[in-house]
Amino acid sequence: MNTLDPVDAAWYHMDSASNPAIVTMIATTAAPLAFARVRSVLERRLLLFERFRQRVVETGWPLAAPAWEDVPDFDIDRHLHRIALPAPHDEAALLALVGQLASQPLDHAVPLWQAHVVDRVGRGSALVFRYHHCIGDGLAMMSVAAKVFSVPRRRVAMPAAARPRTPHTTTLDTALEAASAVSSLATVLLKPADPVSPFKGRVAATQGVAWSKPVPIADARAIGATVDAKVNDVLVAATAGALRRYLLRQGVDARQATLRAMVPVNLRPAERVGLLGNAFGLVTLDLPVSAATAARRLALTKARMDALKQSPQALAMQALFDLFGRGPKVLEDVASKVFGSKASLVLTNVAGPRETVQLAGVPVERMMFCVPHPGDELGVGISLFSYRGMATLTVMADAGLVPDPQAITQGFEREFTALARRVTPRARRRVAKPRSRGARRRV
Repeated sequence: MNTLDPVDAAWYHMDSASNPAIVTMIATTAAPLAFARVRSVLERRLLLFERFRQRVVETGWPLAAPAWEDVPDFDIDRHLHRIALPAPHDEAALLALVGQLASQPLDHAVPLWQAHVVDRVGRGSALVFRYHHCIGDGLAMMSVAAKVFSVPRRRVAMPAAARPRTPHTTTLDTALEAASAVSSLATVLLKPADPVSPFKGRVAATQGVAWSKPVPIADARAIGATVDAKVNDVLVAATAGALRRYLLRQGVDARQATLRAMVPVNLRPAERVGLLGNAFGLVTLDLPVSAATAARRLALTKARMDALKQSPQALAMQALFDLFGRGPKVLEDVASKVFGSKASLVLTNVAGPRETVQLAGVPVERMMFCVPHPGDELGVGISLFSYRGMATLTVMADAGLVPDPQAITQGFEREFTALARRVTPRARRRVAKPRSRGARRRV
């Protein structure tokens, strides 16, 4: 048995019966998937990663140390299921099904994943893949996706890993960095709790899911170029605008509203690229929901994101998760409650394949994923995922708090359209010009 990395253990302990820390990935195809071929692909490719053949066991209670244990009688058929989408076999029916699956806990007696091949999704199929967050973060799972999905005769273009941080070499530098991290963490802890909003409260065990129509990354790049903002800044600003619209619909005075999101920041060093596990920190982002215009929301988002990039907050939070992961679950529960009070939702962005991939020989039309929102009060998880040059916003929300998550995804579409209208054709053409081979791609 191998003991879980402390950060992975922290995510394992973050589970609760009403709000499990489970990530759900959805891939849809225009043509039907052959169940036997999907089974063969998963057996040959997914199981190359030992975590999908291992379960988590805990010994030494109450100071339990979770560890990975091989399952001697592992049977993939306990994890892979085939179901048919109920009539009318449309997107609404698929959303309802994904919500039902996302509300179900995983069996901790076996490896913490399951896959559903869904037949009769329009004229095609869908794969709904669920796994516990303790197995890995979004970037780690892109390494899994690169194995499971394929591009015939060409190598799939996966996003490059973030460069590792340059290590400090002097004692003074290390001391200053540590002091800065402690100060940053103290700032987060001393922040007042995020005010009561439609997005937080006592969660139940039922999830609702919605996703937007895909929006072009090229348009996001053109929008960002007008204010020297990154694609991620634009997508986050559009998300903030969608959340503002939702607050207004709920009768909240958005002019005075504050709304914070917990945002993961990749800290994976070069030597861990391609490996499973969690290697990220968290930062708290004040979403500009009080700003009245889309342009102002974009400007504020860029400024706040730039400030967070210079902050050691993500490193400090990762170190804290490492500390909590070394202790008993009761310590993790206390920490989860403290940090959960500082925000109202989780917001993450993952870059997927840049070209069409195939599953069991069938081209994948769309890819999305649902991020969990663990804790007792965080009611919404929002994810942005890019595939084939398009970005999709997906919302997974506690059905008791947010019964209509599609209102948020529709608001995102409207906000993005409002931002895109500000881009002139000339500016759009300038951004779309092909770069020279030596030019650096800005995201």
